[in-house]
Amino acid sequence: MFADKESFKQAYLTKISETEGIILEESSPWDKYKTLVILLKEKMGSYRALTRNCPARSKEVYYFSMEFLIGKLLHYYLVNMGIEEIVREGLQDLGINLDELLRQEADPGLGNGGLGRLAACFLDSMAFWGISGHGNGIRFKYGLFEQKIRNGFQTEVADNWLKNGYPWETPKLDKSVVVKFKGNVRVENAEGKWMFYHEDFEPVLAVPYDVPIMSYDNSVNINNLRLWSAEPLSNELDLDSFNRGDFEQAVSLKSEVEAISYILYPDDSSRSGRELRLKQEYFFVAAGLGSIIRSYKKRNRALADFPRWVAVHINDTHPVLCIPELMRILIDEEGLGWDQAWNITVNSMSFTNHTIMPEAMEKWPIDLFRGLLPRIYMIVEEIDRRFKERTARIYPGDGDLVRRTQIIKDGQISMANLAVIGSSSVNGVAALHTEILKNEVFKDYYRIFGYKFNNKTNGVNHRRFLLAANSDLSGLITEAIGPGWKKNAEELHKLLSVRDDRSFLEKLARVKYLNKCRLAERVRETQGIVLDPLSLFDVQVKRIHAYKRQLLNLLKIMELYNRLQRDPGAVEGSHTFIFAGKAAPGYHYAKTVIKLINTLAAKINKDAGAKDKLKVVFLENFNVTLGELIYPAADVSEQISTASKEASGTGNMKFMLNGAVTIGTLDGANVEIQEAVGDENMFIFGLRAREVLDYIRRGGYKSLDQYYTSPDLKLCVDQLVNGFFETAGEEFRVIFDSLLLYNDEFFVLKDFDSYLETYQRLQACYADKEQWQKMSLVNIAEAGIFSSDRTIQEYAEQIWKIPRVC
Repeated sequence: MFADKESFKQAYLTKISETEGIILEESSPWDKYKTLVILLKEKMGSYRALTRNCPARSKEVYYFSMEFLIGKLLHYYLVNMGIEEIVREGLQDLGINLDELLRQEADPGLGNGGLGRLAACFLDSMAFWGISGHGNGIRFKYGLFEQKIRNGFQTEVADNWLKNGYPWETPKLDKSVVVKFKGNVRVENAEGKWMFYHEDFEPVLAVPYDVPIMSYDNSVNINNLRLWSAEPLSNELDLDSFNRGDFEQAVSLKSEVEAISYILYPDDSSRSGRELRLKQEYFFVAAGLGSIIRSYKKRNRALADFPRWVAVHINDTHPVLCIPELMRILIDEEGLGWDQAWNITVNSMSFTNHTIMPEAMEKWPIDLFRGLLPRIYMIVEEIDRRFKERTARIYPGDGDLVRRTQIIKDGQISMANLAVIGSSSVNGVAALHTEILKNEVFKDYYRIFGYKFNNKTNGVNHRRFLLAANSDLSGLITEAIGPGWKKNAEELHKLLSVRDDRSFLEKLARVKYLNKCRLAERVRETQGIVLDPLSLFDVQVKRIHAYKRQLLNLLKIMELYNRLQRDPGAVEGSHTFIFAGKAAPGYHYAKTVIKLINTLAAKINKDAGAKDKLKVVFLENFNVTLGELIYPAADVSEQISTASKEASGTGNMKFMLNGAVTIGTLDGANVEIQEAVGDENMFIFGLRAREVLDYIRRGGYKSLDQYYTSPDLKLCVDQLVNGFFETAGEEFRVIFDSLLLYNDEFFVLKDFDSYLETYQRLQACYADKEQWQKMSLVNIAEAGIFSSDRTIQEYAEQIWKIPRVC
């Protein structure tokens, strides 16, 4: 890309003059950052023409997801291109600090958590393998929200990540698509064929913005993330309204349309909020499929061959409208019959389910759905009718099966049911999760469509979260086993050869210490809290939710603090407990848990008797960039969800890659981590998934029994409401009641003793530094199987039917 730093410097100086029309000395840090991005983008663009000449790219994969949490791109792409040092040294010669430019970049507000981060990892791995795989999502102007902690409470402010623009994106106005909402459908019979005409609709213009997706050492295979922005079809001002003084009316249509791509997951507690969510989901589905069909037809290929050339992947239930929308296009616009259109649709679609939580299985009220999407509702209704007829015919006399599997029932439309019926493949994201889908959540569908169901255990981008995020550890690994692991993560297994090398283990410990120092400095700068890098860094960072059980962790910390109060020598060693994560704005319980974390932190951190033993911190506004600082610094990875509730997890894999040791339940991908590293290199506790499911199905669990039989636990629970937190009053009553009045839905009290006992074993292991470093090394060495490169190979071969690419 650049032969040396001199060629880079010349290109950079030329580009800043062309782009900004100013000389280097007059430019701001943002100008310098923007110039570097544009220069790299142009270099990528010069390679894109080669992409179509690669025979492995014959089939196109379109990955539809509500979230793409791509994080900052500049540093990662410099690493991928292998030019970080050339650029750093060249900029330094020009009096520019690369790190200052990196700080100019904002984390794109395109996701919330694991779902979006996974999608980003998958795009990277598709590019790495040379698969023509492109993302389709929404260009959220304000993303989810920026989290601020005020007096211990989460507050939400708009995440205006686009305020300075986003130089990585390229608008493609000529590829815009008109999306139609509301209106009426006129039906005519022309020579025996039914014709459907959508009339009096409200049009919205979907404008695409493309972001290049480039993977490691592979400049030829540059894919695309297409993000759709909602704009009015006409940007003309309603001059009559304006001249009448009705200023709000003059701009109301524009505001209403643009709101579609403003916020990720708008509050759906009101009808207008639910309508906006449904609008968002149809908006990017219709825009994406419209663009795909348009591109496909330009190649003069027969529509009957569409599944041979195109794979449409549905990432969770948000994009399930892909199924009826493709049917609409094929029937209404291309004139195909129902059976042919259905065959094409099913064989083009594949669906990944990411949850078993009922509230995450999207359902829409019929009246809302039909009013907003009248033609799509007709198609869903027909899919449901035909499926019920088919099921009744194949399983005569089993009316209950027909009722349980229908799409439309009880006044609602089940998107998960539609996804299973309308896709050729349905996969879970960890072995345990997939078994629960087959035997519990979708057991009726598994009976009908057993051949559709398969497992694809999640993976993470090891180049992003190890190579780029943890350069010290990456260098140490390469020094020990060579660079091959960067392209083949399973080569990390070679690290087992140095498991007993004391010198290497000491270097490994030194790398961890330096990473802990970096995180500690960030905490000191932002919160004024001084952390001891020699203490055990115990980390739980993820979305705040009852089933993820941040509360269980907090009760453990309260118990340790209570022991210290009774006996200053009761707690061995020094412990730093680190939390981060966002709660949904309308999720009162989760926001109360955040308040509890911060209240407990304030109490412990100001207690002179605890300062050398316990520290608690909550890091606000968790995002990809903060994660890249946290994962390398963690000693312990808290993966303590209620068994059977976490589909897979990907944070567990990122921690593992960076040498953290897991304490967790046998839930999600923890099961497969245990299989990889063995019981001796992680800490498992608590109920198993089958036990949890049995309690849920048959009853028999009484949280009060746990409360009364464990005095230490009872004290911790009582402290939520007995004045232990001096200024809290009844603030934590909702948490107390969830445990006792509402019988502890997520078995926090049931697992407490096991968790505490296991944590004490962990403490003892950590005290043996050499043994702990060996455990850390084994986790790194066995993490290769959790690379998204492996996951994408499985998707490509087994779901998308793309031959293996090596």
